[in-house]
Amino acid sequence: CCAACRGTVVTADGDFSAVAGNGGLTGDGWDEDELFALVKRAYPYRNLSRQTFDEVLVMLSEGIASQRGRYGAYLHHDRINHKLRARRGARLAAITSGGTIPDNALFTVVAEPDGSTVGTVDEDFAVESMAGDVMLLGNTSWRIRRVEAKSSRMLVEDARGAPPTVPFWRGEAPARTAELSLQLGALRKEISDRQLGVVPVEGWRNLPIVADAVSWLREECGLDLSGAEQVIQYILEGRAVLGDVPTQATIIAERFFDEGGGMQLVIHAPFGGRINKAWGLALRKRFCRGFNFELQAAATDNGLNIALAEQHSFPLADVFQFLASESMPPILEQAALASPIFQTRWRWDATRALALLRFQGGKKVPPQIQRMRSDDLLASVFPDVAACQENIEGDIQIPNHPLVREVMKDVLTEALDIEGLGEVLRGIEQGRIRCLAVDTPVPSQFSHEILNANPYAYLDDAPLEERRARAVEMRRVLPASVLEEVGALDPAAIVQVQQEAWPDVRDADELQDVLHTLVIMPVPVEARSQLSAFSSQETKPQLTGHWADFFDRLQNENRAIIAHAAGKQYWVAAERLKWFQAIHPVETGLAPSPAANRNEDAPGNATRGVSTLSLDDAVLTAVQGWMAHLGPTTASEIGELLGLPATEIEKALLRVEASGAILRGKFRPTYSR
Repeated sequence: CCAACRGTVVTADGDFSAVAGNGGLTGDGWDEDELFALVKRAYPYRNLSRQTFDEVLVMLSEGIASQRGRYGAYLHHDRINHKLRARRGARLAAITSGGTIPDNALFTVVAEPDGSTVGTVDEDFAVESMAGDVMLLGNTSWRIRRVEAKSSRMLVEDARGAPPTVPFWRGEAPARTAELSLQLGALRKEISDRQLGVVPVEGWRNLPIVADAVSWLREECGLDLSGAEQVIQYILEGRAVLGDVPTQATIIAERFFDEGGGMQLVIHAPFGGRINKAWGLALRKRFCRGFNFELQAAATDNGLNIALAEQHSFPLADVFQFLASESMPPILEQAALASPIFQTRWRWDATRALALLRFQGGKKVPPQIQRMRSDDLLASVFPDVAACQENIEGDIQIPNHPLVREVMKDVLTEALDIEGLGEVLRGIEQGRIRCLAVDTPVPSQFSHEILNANPYAYLDDAPLEERRARAVEMRRVLPASVLEEVGALDPAAIVQVQQEAWPDVRDADELQDVLHTLVIMPVPVEARSQLSAFSSQETKPQLTGHWADFFDRLQNENRAIIAHAAGKQYWVAAERLKWFQAIHPVETGLAPSPAANRNEDAPGNATRGVSTLSLDDAVLTAVQGWMAHLGPTTASEIGELLGLPATEIEKALLRVEASGAILRGKFRPTYSR
């Protein structure tokens, strides 16, 4: 309540409550200056400006929204004599609907036949329940007889020990404070520093250094033996995957694949829920603008999670540069407008300002009716936020309305922490906060909490059953290959992927299809030499034998040619000759295909000698084809295959990466170049 009392909406409540409660010092209404002086005497309003005070008076005397006429007007404002008087019904509204504590939308559970109140359940649980369901409340099973939505009651009877379901409650709990977050980061760092060189493999608990850390935790933190070992194991397994532990001075971006083929991005930042929610919303909006996709996101006290699709491919380290401290505030404002947080805060503030009444006609207004009226009021006061976004060009313009300003202040400074996020971003820009980026084969232990986060952590409206984060396989025991090297893939897995990705050619038609995909391919002798750069001799893709026989058949049918460039020979499908000439602008001097004899403009006509394709487009097509069959590789390796400098390949790889078809990272062991 203390934080809420600093707001404009409580000023509105207090202003007209004071006017409705008595007639002022003279008994003939309140003088504007006297009321302003009285309000400023209260400590929360010591800095209240006269302009804001006058805007509140206009809202209370003219109505909340001009489109609704005088709806919500509770005061008579005599602008000639500068007097304020209460309208009819103002006193009753102040008595029955006043207060700063928001409605919690709970259903009262009433036991029959005696009519005694048993407790309360969440509105969503009540609505989803049916007559005959059995639930647990207290230590008793209750059978639901009827749910009365209008009166927000659930009528139950004793189920006499029948197996029950457990009800749930949803609410907004305070996020972890900055001070506690700082202490948590320091504890993580201390435990990690005491375990330097320790890897959580078999027998690690018997090491003397671990025993010392266990004793320290039991003494300093009051843990028992099992709890101390679990904390140490949690830190060690998380560090084994990420290479470090996240603290206030070190944040880590982690990316891994989920079972749906997409990727999960987790930023480990133990700054508390308010900063992380603000960061998650702003980053989600930044992704929306950059990739034109709405993404699922969640945030907890220890980090944030964004579910990426296959279209979202970018160097992982760049995620720390997506937001700048100077440009972040307007992005976060626009992100907050579309979030569920804004809708909830709007309803709370409108109720506090008595724009929405809690009681009407002597009865409590049901929660669902409150929400409907809140949406209608929002559409009147702030039409753009409720409008069809296809008709909105650019950013949503926030109106200069006292109630809207108060909601935005509550969202950005109470539910979120825009100032704290700005300080974190400045720390990243100035180098005070170290940023690490790790592509991991399995989710780290630190990510399990946020991947399994409850609905209150979600930053979008997707329900629990549709969360992509729930499609991640989380292992209780880390594989040995993960413990040996952070972020590297198993060499055997790389070889297996290369073998599975390399085409299995069984006839001439399949070879032509391969040549069409690869655009140009070195002849088998040269290709074997170049492919050895990224594949072992024993498991190297097979290019000899029947491949040559199939190519001879294609060449006899004028469906493929041998082209020469830079002292090398290449197999080229006749249809891809234009692409080869764009990459290596030389005359082949070879006969065209039969199709080219009938049509001068046919793709296989080698006599034309000049391609209308650009070099960039031709290289892009070739790189896309080779990347589909190579597995982890580098720009220089592809350049050797195509006979091009690595700079040209890098430009094409950037374009392919932007489309989401490939992923950049350090995937190969250190001994591979």
